[in-house]
Amino acid sequence: MASSSPQRQPTIGFPRRRSARRPAAPPAKRGPDPAGPEPPAPRLSPCPRASGPAEPGRAASATRSAQTKALPLSPRKRLGDDNLCNVPRALPCSPAKRSKENQGRRLLFGDPPASPEKPSSPGPSPRRGGQETPRSSGLAGQPARTQLFRQEGTWYQQAKRVLHAAVPDRLHAREREMGIIQQFLRDHVCGRRPGSLYVSGAPGTGKTACLSRVLLDCKDELAGSKTVVLNCMLLSSPQGIFPAVAQQLGLPAAAGREGVRRLEKQLTARGPMVLLVLDELDQLEIKGQDVLYTLFEWPRLPGSRLVLVGLANALDLMDRSLARLGARLAGSPQLLHFPPYTREQLTAILQERLGQVAGEPVLDAAALQFCARKVSAVSGDARKALDVCRRAVEVVELEVRSQTLLKPLPGGDSPASPVPKRVGLLHVSRVISEVFGDRLVAGSRGAPDAFPLQQKVLLCSLLLLTRCLRAREVTLGKLHDNYSQVCRQQQLPAVDQAECLSLVTLLESRGVLELKRAKEARLAKVSLKMEEAAVEHALQDTALVGSILAQGLR
Repeated sequence: MASSSPQRQPTIGFPRRRSARRPAAPPAKRGPDPAGPEPPAPRLSPCPRASGPAEPGRAASATRSAQTKALPLSPRKRLGDDNLCNVPRALPCSPAKRSKENQGRRLLFGDPPASPEKPSSPGPSPRRGGQETPRSSGLAGQPARTQLFRQEGTWYQQAKRVLHAAVPDRLHAREREMGIIQQFLRDHVCGRRPGSLYVSGAPGTGKTACLSRVLLDCKDELAGSKTVVLNCMLLSSPQGIFPAVAQQLGLPAAAGREGVRRLEKQLTARGPMVLLVLDELDQLEIKGQDVLYTLFEWPRLPGSRLVLVGLANALDLMDRSLARLGARLAGSPQLLHFPPYTREQLTAILQERLGQVAGEPVLDAAALQFCARKVSAVSGDARKALDVCRRAVEVVELEVRSQTLLKPLPGGDSPASPVPKRVGLLHVSRVISEVFGDRLVAGSRGAPDAFPLQQKVLLCSLLLLTRCLRAREVTLGKLHDNYSQVCRQQQLPAVDQAECLSLVTLLESRGVLELKRAKEARLAKVSLKMEEAAVEHALQDTALVGSILAQGLR
C-alpha cells in the first residue's frame, strides 16, 4: 500500500552566523594602539565607514572621514566636497548663471565665449564626470567666429534701417515747396497775420514730411505760438474735430454750436498765435461742407489769431467743396501742390538713402533704376519705392539665412567686407508684382484672372468722366449714367446701379478704385487710386476699350 504522507522536499541551508547583521566596528584611531593587539577585521562589513589596517585603501578612507564631519542623511544637505555641491571653482555653466564672472559685464548675442578665469587656489579644479564642451571651434589661439546672425551691424539690417519712411534730415527735390511753407509760417505766425494754406498732392509726395521738417527747423521761431497738429483720419466723425481742437487748447469739450462758439471766442481773444495743422483734411467732407467752411472761416474773424494749414490728396478740394471761399480774394486760402516724384527724383532718393550704408552697395544699380521707373509710372509715391526696396532686401536676407544659418563671417563682422548676396533685378521685380499685383497688366494680357468686360468699360467711363468734369472724384450716380451711355454707344448690355456698385467694390478690392460710402448709394464717391496714364496705357491693349477712349463722351 502506497504511503499517503507527502514526500520530503530538499531545503536550502542558510548560514546561522550573525556576523553580517552586527553593527560596524568603530573607526580605527590615527596611531597604532600599543596597549593590546588589534582585533581582526570582520569578513562582512556593509558599512563604508568600517575599516581596519588590514587594507591600506580603507585606512586612508577612514583617515579622511575622521577629519571631516559626518555627512547628513539627506543628499541635499551635503555641503562638503564629497557631494560636489559647493566647490570653490565649479565647471563653467550657462552665461546667465555665471554671476561672479559676469559682474559689471553685459553679454551680447553672438559674442565669442570668454576664457575661464584661473582658479584662486592652486591645483586643478574638481570636475564632474563627462567631457567638457570645447570653448573654441577655430584654430588654436583664435577666438571662435561662429555666430547666429547678430541683430545689428549686418549689411541687410543697415540697409533696411536707412530705407525707413520716417522724416529724413534732407528731403530731395522738395526745396521749393519747403521754402514756400517756411515763408508762409514766417509771414503769418511770426508776423501775427491770420491766414490759411491748403497743401494738396498724391500720397507719398512728401506733404507731411516737408511740413514736419519745416516745423522742426522753425521750432525756435515758433516758440512764442501754440502749435496744434491733428490727423483727421483718427476722428470718429467730421464733427469730432471741434472737441479735439478744444482739448488741445485746454478748453472744456462741448458738443454742437456751443463748442464752436467757445472756440471762436478763444481764437479771437488776446493771446499768442495759434497754428492749426490738419492732416487728411478731406476726411472732414460732409453734405453741405459745414465743418470745412467753419474751419476756413475762423482766420477771417475780426481779431482772429489762427493760422490754418490743411493737407489732403484732392487737388480740386477748394474748387469742388469750398467754392464760396474763392468769392473773397483777400480771404481765400493759399494753394500749394506737390507733384508726383519723377524717375530721376526717386532714383536720387534711393541712392541717397542707400549711400548711408558703409561698404559695397546692397542693391544693384539696375534693380534700383527698375524700381524707380516702375513706381514713377504707376504713382510716383516715394514711400512705395522705399517699401519695395526694403521688402526686396528682406527677401534676399531670408535666402541667405536659409542657405548659411551658422557660417563664419568673411573677413570679420565689419560691414565693409563683401556683401554675401546683392539684391538683383529679379528680386525687385517679384516684390513689385506682389505690391502692385499686376492689377491691370494681367487683365490686358488675357490671363485667367483678367478683368471682365464690364469692369473695363466701367474704368473707361470713369476716365472719360474725370476728364470731362476735371475732378478726381465723381459720384456713383454720375458714373452709372456715364457708364450706361457708353454701353449704348457700343451696343453692350448695361447693368443697373446696384450691380454697378458691386463692380466698383470688386475694383476697390483689387486696389484700382477708392470708394467713399454715403448713406445713399448714389451719393457715394468713386476715385482712381492709380495714375490715369497708367490705367489708360493698360486698357488700350484691347481694341474695344481703345475705341471707347478714342470716341469719348457724346
